[in-house]
Amino acid sequence: MSDIPVAAPVSFAEFPAVTTAEWQARLARDLKGQDPATLRWPLPDGFILEPFYHREALAALGGPPAPLSHPQAPWLNVPALHVPEGEGRVEIDQAVAALANGADGIHFVLTDASAFAVHYLAEQLPLERTYIGYTVMAGPDQLLAQLVDAAPGTSLRGFLRFAPGAMPEGAEPGRLPHGPAPLHQPDGGHARFPGAGRERGVFWQPGRDGYPANCFQPQHRCGPAGRAAQRRNHPRAGSGGAACARGHHAQLFPRNGQAAGAAPAMGHAAARFWFAPELSQNLRIHAQTASWTQTTLDSHTNLLRHTTEAMSAVLGGADTVSVAPFDALYAVPNDFSARLARNLSVLLREESALGGVQDPAAGSYFVETLTDQLAREAWGLFQRMEEAGGLPKVRAEMLEEVKTVATDTFRRIASGQQVVVGTNRFQNRAEQFSFHPKKLLRSAAFDVTRATYPTEVLRLATALHFERREKKSKRAAVVLLGTNTNQVILESFLNMLQPHERPEIAASHPKGTLSLLYSSPEEATLMYATPEQFQRFARFIYQIPTEKQVFIPPTLLSSDMPTLQEAVRVFGFQEMKVQGYTTEQVLDRLQGR
Repeated sequence: MSDIPVAAPVSFAEFPAVTTAEWQARLARDLKGQDPATLRWPLPDGFILEPFYHREALAALGGPPAPLSHPQAPWLNVPALHVPEGEGRVEIDQAVAALANGADGIHFVLTDASAFAVHYLAEQLPLERTYIGYTVMAGPDQLLAQLVDAAPGTSLRGFLRFAPGAMPEGAEPGRLPHGPAPLHQPDGGHARFPGAGRERGVFWQPGRDGYPANCFQPQHRCGPAGRAAQRRNHPRAGSGGAACARGHHAQLFPRNGQAAGAAPAMGHAAARFWFAPELSQNLRIHAQTASWTQTTLDSHTNLLRHTTEAMSAVLGGADTVSVAPFDALYAVPNDFSARLARNLSVLLREESALGGVQDPAAGSYFVETLTDQLAREAWGLFQRMEEAGGLPKVRAEMLEEVKTVATDTFRRIASGQQVVVGTNRFQNRAEQFSFHPKKLLRSAAFDVTRATYPTEVLRLATALHFERREKKSKRAAVVLLGTNTNQVILESFLNMLQPHERPEIAASHPKGTLSLLYSSPEEATLMYATPEQFQRFARFIYQIPTEKQVFIPPTLLSSDMPTLQEAVRVFGFQEMKVQGYTTEQVLDRLQGR
């Protein structure tokens, strides 16, 4: 006889039911007569979160929606390993070590798939039992051929994601190179990549990463619209609902921020919106933490952001989750940060027990209501896009919308309306960088598209300026602070001042100019220039001939002081003014001096 006690049924009958009206009355009383509507939380997307949700919310949906239909098996912990060039043997060895220490699979992001040591991979890992994902920018067919050659007759586990990069302006998806469309046919024969099952099959997904926007619009509108266009271009991909669902592998980027609470609803809405309930169990969702939210300042706070993002992915029904190292923006891959990232998912599964529940968010008044709102709004937007000719026809409009939302996010962060702990609020003024700001700003791999970049680059450029001044360097520098962010930078400067010290913002600079910081041992000056002026300036500093048409200048340009001073004058850079304060005074405040 088992000595384990049998759990008694849980009943809350002794607690009287509380109606929505009673909750509202209690809120009004606690607010001393103030309208509870003042507690509503507006999201940047236009959605408004109520102060509380009650059982009537589910009644309005026609009853509690069915839980996500994923199997009871928990998600797979699949760290990503970037292979910048070469055969990737070092990364393959890292994958072996990761799989022996908590990882359930590996996602290789290949810069050059043709050079990847597939045979060495097959020697080190049993491909028929190891879940492996591949993201390639070119040559997906060639990689498939190599896998077949290295493991003949093997049914692989994992996915293949074809991400060819940014689409040229005006190009049509149908005219661009396509991934291996036959993969949507599970009985594809020679490739032996069966599509059935949650963990099996290799899938083609056109490159469509998370956009720097809010909540739902890009991923819930562009994703389905792109898949609709894909099925039009590949008729075989659209044959049969279940086969179509098995042939799709959605990649989501849950983000921390003002809409972090909405992330579980995003996952719910993805499965319910893209496919009918009976087919959503065949849709595989791979979620990875977003570089959009990461910061180089007080970077250990990235661990907390990644925790909420990973938890949101799990609550949203992700099948596989990839958590990036907290120092991925500036550090070379290392065992310490990789271990923390790998264990984060393990903690959620083993210690928080989220792996033991099929759908932890099911029945939540809040999540279910927001899920329904997201899916309905996204469906309406998707229908309007299709009526306008589909994603290829409205692509320019979508890109402009994404740009607008991103700019608004930059402005909210710079003005302090949207808090990024350690970057624009609660900064560590005495922080000692574990990287060299000059090397980072000069790196072509440094991500300048992130939400916090316009704010953190000020701190980095400021640190360089004071270092240059203390060393009495003979060189000067110009740091590119961003595009069309002059007003944002001015506002962020002013927010560093006490309210009674804030002057009115000076007259606006010409639209479309770049923000610059000119720094010498003697002074620091905020300036602006047109993109053409900055391009000519950078070519002059680096002696790039005009006949070389493609040249992307780095963020940081430095030269001897007389040369840089003269170049700034010749190429017509103009000074921005923060009325009543010099740039140096504001930078002092930035550093807490």
